[in-house]
Amino acid sequence: MSNEQERLKRLRERQLADRDPLVKQKQFQRTTTQKERKARSKKLTLAEIWRTIPHVYKTPFLGFIFGFLAMIILPQFWVSPWAFWVAVGATVFLVIFGVIIGQAEDLRDELKDLSNH
Repeated sequence: MSNEQERLKRLRERQLADRDPLVKQKQFQRTTTQKERKARSKKLTLAEIWRTIPHVYKTPFLGFIFGFLAMIILPQFWVSPWAFWVAVGATVFLVIFGVIIGQAEDLRDELKDLSNH
């Protein structure tokens, strides 16, 4: 009979401990602290930085890079006084096109996020 009483006593203590709000609060604090430490210790890479930049800025930047390359390469192959100005026009066109495409991609991502919630 004493075995049964000890078992019931342990069961009662366990039930009381489960109901104790401080135990749950301490557990919650412990898990959040661990998550914060893990987040702080993670190194930030260039790829992660690039992924966080909105498309409306990334895509025109890429258009500018391609246009700048055209300004360098086109006069080498097309010997004309117009070659540089055509490359400048292509750069402007690519930047404007990049802004339009970037806005569309950002809008697509926002719609995806809204549809998932």
